[in-house]
Amino acid sequence: MKIQAPYLMFLGDAPDQLAAKVANGVAKWRPDWCLGQLRFDGCGADLGLTDMSLEEAKAAGVKTLVIGVANRGGVIPDHWKASLLDALEMGFDLASGLHNKLADIPEIVEKAKANGRQLFDVRHPTGNFDVAKGSKRPGKRLLAVGTDCSVGKMFTALAVEAEMKKRGMKCSFRATGQTGIFIAGDGVSVDAVISDFISGATEQITPANDADHWDVVEGQGSLFHASFAGVSLGLLHGSQPDALVMCHVAERDHMRGLPDFPLPSIQDCIEVNERMGRMVNPDCRVIGISVNTSMLDDAAADEYLAGLEAETGLPCVDAYRHGAARLVDALG
Repeated sequence: MKIQAPYLMFLGDAPDQLAAKVANGVAKWRPDWCLGQLRFDGCGADLGLTDMSLEEAKAAGVKTLVIGVANRGGVIPDHWKASLLDALEMGFDLASGLHNKLADIPEIVEKAKANGRQLFDVRHPTGNFDVAKGSKRPGKRLLAVGTDCSVGKMFTALAVEAEMKKRGMKCSFRATGQTGIFIAGDGVSVDAVISDFISGATEQITPANDADHWDVVEGQGSLFHASFAGVSLGLLHGSQPDALVMCHVAERDHMRGLPDFPLPSIQDCIEVNERMGRMVNPDCRVIGISVNTSMLDDAAADEYLAGLEAETGLPCVDAYRHGAARLVDALG
């Protein structure tokens, strides 16, 4: 998928800020791509962008209307369709991260074809992927891994990419989920790839490159999560990482959505991820830890990170509070 920027972020009638979490992520990391937002009366979300009509967005140079809402059931309701059809008529492409596919709505497909526009259902890869080969390829790769789901793997990867770019390093953020794809403009939502091809799809989006180029790969799930470990292992093997950043969240006592499973120890997560990573890259190692400490005040966060650093001997940061400079330093 290759989505054309700039974007108009479609919020519709999102009831609150949480419902617009996809749009929030894109607006934070690619503010120069997000020219405005389209909201219906009563919308409870606000990205702080300029409110625009479709006509105003067209005049501003917008290329793609991005549905940035994650609603219950991931559906495209009927009362959105008039705006989506108007957008296609006016020459916008449409992009959506919802489960309900744009390509399954006949009138939208017909309108897109009539106007020569593209539909991007980023949760649903359309390409063909080979089975992974595992062959050594040039270039360097860093993968964000986690003790659990929803611990900040995408945020950490983007923070690392931002720090690398600030230093003038060659690097590319490689998106593996729907929000990441909107941020990168391309990628593969690997949780929708047939399991035999997850590693192959990851090899495809992290190809051979210059020896000093870093692919910074968005992680998914956790090797310790009973629901999603398969996707995590496929990413680990396909990306053939030289470096791993272990992502964690402070003060969580069980795996997300699995109350019967306590959170594993950091040391166990480091050991297992390194062992699995070394199946495809003998030099794979965890170079640092990124912790979501949003539930702690500054003093408590600093104390928590210092304790974890003393325990592991690795640089420990909150990428949101502190940035990723110490993680990039650890690459050597």
